Amino acid sequence: MSDATQAKQKREEGEPEAATGVTEKQAVVKESFMVTAANPLATEAGYNILKQGGSAVDAAIAVQLVLSLVEPQSSGIGGGAFMLYYDQLAGDLLTYDGREVAPASAGEDIFLNEQGKAVPWIEAVVGGRSVGVPGLFKMMEVAHQKHGKLPWASLFEQAIHLAEKGFIVSPRLAKLVQLEINPGIKNLKAASDYFFPEGKPIQEGMLLKNPQFAQVLKEVAEKGSDVFYNGWIGEDIAKAVQGSAISPGGLSVTDMKNYQAKQRDPICSPYRSFKLCSMAPPSSGGIAVMQILGQLQQYDLSKLNATDPEAVHLYTQSARLAFADRNQYLADPDFVTVPTSQMLSQDYLDMRGALIDPKKDMGKASPGEFANLARAKDNAYELPSTTHMSIVDKDGNAVSMTSTIEMAFGSGVMVNGFLLNNQLTDFSRTPVIDGVKVANRVQAHKRPRSSMAPMMVFNGDGSLRLVVGSPGGSRIINYVSQTLIGVLDWRMSIQEAINLPRITHRNDVTTLEKGSELESLQPQLEAMGHKVSIRDLNSGLHGIEVFSDKLVGGADPRREGIVLGE
Repeated sequence: MSDATQAKQKREEGEPEAATGVTEKQAVVKESFMVTAANPLATEAGYNILKQGGSAVDAAIAVQLVLSLVEPQSSGIGGGAFMLYYDQLAGDLLTYDGREVAPASAGEDIFLNEQGKAVPWIEAVVGGRSVGVPGLFKMMEVAHQKHGKLPWASLFEQAIHLAEKGFIVSPRLAKLVQLEINPGIKNLKAASDYFFPEGKPIQEGMLLKNPQFAQVLKEVAEKGSDVFYNGWIGEDIAKAVQGSAISPGGLSVTDMKNYQAKQRDPICSPYRSFKLCSMAPPSSGGIAVMQILGQLQQYDLSKLNATDPEAVHLYTQSARLAFADRNQYLADPDFVTVPTSQMLSQDYLDMRGALIDPKKDMGKASPGEFANLARAKDNAYELPSTTHMSIVDKDGNAVSMTSTIEMAFGSGVMVNGFLLNNQLTDFSRTPVIDGVKVANRVQAHKRPRSSMAPMMVFNGDGSLRLVVGSPGGSRIINYVSQTLIGVLDWRMSIQEAINLPRITHRNDVTTLEKGSELESLQPQLEAMGHKVSIRDLNSGLHGIEVFSDKLVGGADPRREGIVLGE
């Protein structure tokens, strides 16, 4: 394998931990409240807020602020997020869109070269050109104003303390820096100074301080998100993007001032005796997960098990069909018509599921057809450096929140101690294919399509059953849907379902988790026509099951997250 190929594979995998030899984690059972997130320090911050009587939204903000410091490769205040919030007393599910927005200067040709061809993906990623307007702070503030119980400033205390006094660098952060999977953090000065002090990569176990980040948090804690979007922080972000030493971008102070988080209606769909709910577009994750499961309703998965070749086959075929639709039709609904209701109608899902041959791989699946919606498949390239948290507070309210800066370490552009996203590369780099426009093409003020799939599952009586989600780029859809099948069809605990060996299919190849028992299925699947790949599949699932008398939490053994509660 060439060095270039190895580097590309590292970037695509996005995480250093091999699944081989992963020690399974055990479910955590508590009675009152619970939080599970991707780093112990962040989980502890959320736990402390819940213990003080804070709401699930309060805890989510505290968790996210600490993650922005200790897991900067995956998410942060320079990026965006989607949040599901369940109000137990009212029985309402609300969703908040904090997705980044393309600046006013971004045109359809932003990622095209002089010959009108899409530039190589890695050239598009690094530097200011790929940066969208960050949405995280505005979204968290809107959610806190509606659902917070503790003062806004109090939610910042733990993150400020860790930024000022220092935190211990985790194995995962140290390894990702050493791998240099994002050339931006070595070649852009602010990031290089932070992650490579004196020219050497930060090391596992060292104490790392970030006083610049602490100052930003203090300002926003005191003055709210206005100082981020309308004050000196926003000005610094625009200067950093426009002045980037690599691929300067056009994000402006006006773009920052104009950003708005959005409250959207959730999307929901029945599955067996349950109701699945998630984020509407511009997220593609929820729709695709619901399609995968909806197409499988005509098959009795409960009679199979996770390592049965028939179960793997049926699952991969349904994933083929869902990804075919996703790549064709899903984009920002404020700019294009998205046929959400048609894509989730049971008649349509039954028709699509009937296309599955139980004995043979179907090959490349074609998207379904919807009236007056001629669309071209896009070439967006989503990577798995994202994070997810699941939270239930003592009042039974819940948050399922997935956040990201896209590629590991985002654009590599660092300002005031935090990294900026490279979210514009979640758009298709090619706007028109064979004369047909791509739904997810770049347009000014548009939100790029995402695969993030924060989920909640409800029982038939409307009570909350499950809160779950994962990082993983476009593989999020596979990780979450497989975990839902584990809990809902195979009656596993959330931790058992998270521990399952992973299977992914994005209408390309059947990928089985390296080092798992699934490897033994390769000959049988190939005999059915599958093209099989064996590789590390580093999901980062975090979930909570809700019962009348207890909460059961799970954290992915492939990452560093933990579950805490009382």
